[in-house]
Amino acid sequence: MTEIVLPNSCNLRPASAKDIWSIRKLVLTAKLDPTQLHWQQFWVIESDGNLVACGQLRNFEYAQELGSLVVVKAWQKRGLGTTLTKYLIQQATKPLYLECLGKKLEYFYSRLDFVPISLAELPQSLKLKFGISQLGRKIFKIPVIIMKYKGNKLINSN
Repeated sequence: MTEIVLPNSCNLRPASAKDIWSIRKLVLTAKLDPTQLHWQQFWVIESDGNLVACGQLRNFEYAQELGSLVVVKAWQKRGLGTTLTKYLIQQATKPLYLECLGKKLEYFYSRLDFVPISLAELPQSLKLKFGISQLGRKIFKIPVIIMKYKGNKLINSN
């Protein structure tokens, strides 16, 4: 289990119902998929009562998706995204997948033991969801990359 290290003013906690509007605002501001935002699946980092980062683990049959990972611009480059991603990896109970946009995010996640995979390598439960963005990749040249966690953490695949 990796120790969670945050700036002194920050606190990592599970989201609560009162956080949903702040989560929605963070996700929309980052231009991420605003669907499937269920506060029960989110973990947040707050500072002085304000959300400064969020991320969620979406559950699918035989898989989980790390999604909606956002750090407020003023709080970026302080390790919050890395800390939150590592924490969500620890919480995962099934093989873990994600989609990211561009080489910069691909590099970020590859440092955390995610590797690019093809649509064909996804479990059936994720193929439709991720297939839609792959269509956008082909038609509109959106640089969407599918990745799977390949780190040392043992994740039950059942």
